[in-house]
Amino acid sequence: MLAKDAVIRFVFESLPVRGALVQLESTWQRMQRDHDYPDPVAEVLGHAAAATALIAQSLKFDGTVTLQIGGEGPLRMLVMQSTDNLDLRGMASAQDTAGDMKFADLVTGARCAVTVDSGAMERPYQGIVAISPDSLAASLENYFAQSVQVPSHLQLACNEVLCGGILLQQMPGQSPTLEDDWRRLGILAKTLRVGDLADGASHELLHRIFAEDDVRAFKPREARFRCRCTQQKVEEVLRLLGEEETRTACEEQGTVEVTCEYCGRLRTFDAVDVARVFTEQPVSGSDSLH
Repeated sequence: MLAKDAVIRFVFESLPVRGALVQLESTWQRMQRDHDYPDPVAEVLGHAAAATALIAQSLKFDGTVTLQIGGEGPLRMLVMQSTDNLDLRGMASAQDTAGDMKFADLVTGARCAVTVDSGAMERPYQGIVAISPDSLAASLENYFAQSVQVPSHLQLACNEVLCGGILLQQMPGQSPTLEDDWRRLGILAKTLRVGDLADGASHELLHRIFAEDDVRAFKPREARFRCRCTQQKVEEVLRLLGEEETRTACEEQGTVEVTCEYCGRLRTFDAVDVARVFTEQPVSGSDSLH
């Protein structure tokens, strides 16, 4: 069974290890459509998309996972979000990048935050770790070890067409995985390359990677690009900017234009719209998905 833009969960029948395999193609291409990311930045964003989907697939409640990277290097900010239904959106902001930059060059002094939020939670859970200069995958392995206390192996891959990855985790509360087996599974997971995902995530790929193990894979779950920006949320941004500054910008330019950094949707406000924004009481609206 081949599945593009999907996550496949799996378990090892004879070892207390669970895993997930993700492939994002149209989702990843849509994230890039309204941006011109330099290759090194696009690679990190693709890795972040795959990693966030792998984390979100394990949510047992309605919620959102947000992965954020911020630092003093050329990659100033990266945000990737996924709902428990695997609705993904993401963006990055960078400056002074070069085509031959390595991951370590991009993330000087950076930290990585993973936030899990649910309306049922009193406050979101957030874990923060320093970025490993080796890779985003290594950084997130540290996050799982330090913040979640679940030993994990993570491999991420990306090119301009697709991104994906594989996550292995020892099951909490079960007998420890033998050290040799755990090391062996990690080495096998690290063999995943972007070319392996060209036809999608599949049970066959899992059985090929872990040829000596009894792997039980479950039904694929669809992932998709979906932005949650709304007219109401944009108006809230203008209110935060302030009435005087917004009116001045409108007078100087004729209109105020606001572009969503995630989906590229442009919303235009003229003088009448601006007056309405600052005279009406803000109301909450349902998310507009596109």
